[in-house]
Amino acid sequence: MFSFIKKKLGLGGSPAPADPPAALAPETRAAPVAAPASAPVLAAPPSALVTPPVPTPVKPAPEPVVERRSWMDKLKAGLRKTSSSISQVFTGTQIDDALYEELEAALLMADAGVAATEHLLADLKRRVKEAKASDPAAVKVLLIEAITELLKPLEQSLAVGQHTPTVIMVAGVNGAGKTTTIGKLTRHLSDSNQRVLLAAADTFRAAAREQLLVWADRNRVDIVSQENGDPAAVTFDAVQAGRARGCDVVIADTAGRLATQLHLMDELRKVKRVIGKAMDGAPHEVLLVVDGNTGQNALSQVKAFDEALGLTGLVVTKLDGTAKGGVLAAIALWSRGRPGGAVPVYFVGVGEKLEDLQTFNAREFAQALLT
Repeated sequence: MFSFIKKKLGLGGSPAPADPPAALAPETRAAPVAAPASAPVLAAPPSALVTPPVPTPVKPAPEPVVERRSWMDKLKAGLRKTSSSISQVFTGTQIDDALYEELEAALLMADAGVAATEHLLADLKRRVKEAKASDPAAVKVLLIEAITELLKPLEQSLAVGQHTPTVIMVAGVNGAGKTTTIGKLTRHLSDSNQRVLLAAADTFRAAAREQLLVWADRNRVDIVSQENGDPAAVTFDAVQAGRARGCDVVIADTAGRLATQLHLMDELRKVKRVIGKAMDGAPHEVLLVVDGNTGQNALSQVKAFDEALGLTGLVVTKLDGTAKGGVLAAIALWSRGRPGGAVPVYFVGVGEKLEDLQTFNAREFAQALLT
């Protein structure tokens, strides 16, 4: 699990009002909250969710090796189609033009895209020359290093605690697994004694509100929703309620959007502006959930949503069977030229279970692509 809590306290968070608002327009539904003393605190990998209390540093608990190994097995299984295709390139006995041509074709088939493929091949040839590699097996190891270096800027941590509450706006096209991802993230935060409030602002999709209500009940957290309300109004009231109740995190589930539907993207911009009116500086995180099976279309989505909202992080889902995975190389290369720096991949998902959402690790991902 990635729920080892390293929380930043007292670093400029907005103070909560002394008394809650007299009335909230939307329906507010609260599930019973378990006593904090019984809430489990689970260990997590080094790329843990948040940062330690200050000023006393807290070291992460030892990584659960067995659990992480199980996660790696699932990731490798999800990317097996790509790994088997690329690995076949290195079964020969010579390092020649034919090897690089086959590797180029394999990377393109893995959805890495033309630009990222050319970058990786140029970097690989440089490494082969510097290392004086003499057999294809050594070239494969060097390719893992090249991919790891390209993906490394995407390996960053999602932090909560710098603001009270930390407001997270989550976007994504329908079918990407957005609401399910919110449910899993909420569970991990709740298990780490974070008080979470959900905003059911996906008011356009049928059953979206009901789906989030189920997650709220399952995770025993509060939720602010309306039967047929305006998404911006729902998020505004949720942020106000989160501040009044002293919540640690407010997560807004916004409506699924196609990046090509400009009028709908304008609605998302409005939601973001209204969140800022409810709390100065919010939202503190703007996450995009992308389906790992969509190939280069995932990069197009990242570009479009970033232009509209200014993304702070990504969650890549459904890397569990048909996904090729190479699109992360394309996203990483695009991020290098982005004025605001890289858009990190906070989490990757390989299935429906709670433990199937884990923190992104560049080397693990590179190894899963090639082994």
